[in-house]
Amino acid sequence: MAGCGSWVFFLTVCAVTVCGANAEIKFTIPVGKLFTYELMRETFQNDFEPLSKLYAGRLYDDPMIFKCNRQNFPDLPEWLRFTQRHPYDNGFLYGTPQTPGRSIIEIYAINKRSYETARHILVIKVAAERILPYQAEFFIKLRDIEKVLPSTVQDEIKQDTQKLWKTQTLSIINITNALDRGGRVPLPLGGHFEGVYVKVGSEMSFSECLRKVLKPEHQEQCAAGAEVKIPGECNFCGIASNCITWCKTELFDLSKPVPPPPVPTMGSGILEDGGDFNPPESPPSRNYFPDYIVTVIVPLILAIILCSLLAYIMCCRREGVNQRNARTNQIQLFHHHTILGNTDELRNMAGNRGIPALPLSTLPMFNSRTGERASPLQSDSPSIPLIMAQHDPYSDTLPRK
Repeated sequence: MAGCGSWVFFLTVCAVTVCGANAEIKFTIPVGKLFTYELMRETFQNDFEPLSKLYAGRLYDDPMIFKCNRQNFPDLPEWLRFTQRHPYDNGFLYGTPQTPGRSIIEIYAINKRSYETARHILVIKVAAERILPYQAEFFIKLRDIEKVLPSTVQDEIKQDTQKLWKTQTLSIINITNALDRGGRVPLPLGGHFEGVYVKVGSEMSFSECLRKVLKPEHQEQCAAGAEVKIPGECNFCGIASNCITWCKTELFDLSKPVPPPPVPTMGSGILEDGGDFNPPESPPSRNYFPDYIVTVIVPLILAIILCSLLAYIMCCRREGVNQRNARTNQIQLFHHHTILGNTDELRNMAGNRGIPALPLSTLPMFNSRTGERASPLQSDSPSIPLIMAQHDPYSDTLPRK
């Protein structure tokens, strides 16, 4: 029998996995009361690995992110909000419905390790109920929204407010993140928190401690920016992180009915007779000649002056430029004539040389200006050439056999 039970459970799990059955969770909540639902990662982890934990002995702790929306809609209902700080943290759906109705919420869990997805259906039915007539809102500075939503923390806050209110019939109406109320984003350091607003309500009237908030002295101190501490007989804060900010405490008395706005009076729909319409007289005549002078004549005069100045610069100031150009051309012609003369001289010098003879410039004691050649023996120089080829450049000085 035990073996049959194991096989039945195995087949059931396989059928759920293959057919893709989705878990459906139903809730019935009253109007005007806080609704909180925690998305447990362990629950969705079992959906991702249903058999590995039972038979293989493996237990994964995968990071997950949750996506929530109303069925057939891209977003959640206006009264419902979702928060998840980190993929390794659980998610929370929370909010306070204001009108009765029925909402179907689709919850998708995405496994960041295997990229598998799981889908759960959350059916929320909101029933009509009387609104609590006495409500109070407190600001808790040293808390974040995801740290207040667990039921254990809500019970701690509820116990402190019950002592402050001096009644046990107390309910938490709403919890709001301070960032949703215009608060500033805290520094990502230890000891800095976003802060939360907690609203509670009861059928009992406010206690004497809560009524001190309505005194003018208290309001003047808070308006002056002074740090007002909770009176000693009203301090019931058991945990330091759950202590309230006394100056941000507000009371709401809904026991007195609010008078409805006056009904607008219906008229006949026809405007009252205001007499005949008198059109305005034609405007007086105006002289546009000054405007014409400023708009047309003045720019025309400026254009003529600029054109005259440009013509003077381009035409009348060309004499100096022409003289400089003529001087430059003369210099260039002189250089060209010099180059031509030197070229003719070199050609004449090359034509006078014999074909078998060596160039005159290679001969000893050659005068490049006159072209004459003098023997070193006839010179007045005391030096005597040591090479015999200097006497007769045409003699063969190479050794012969």
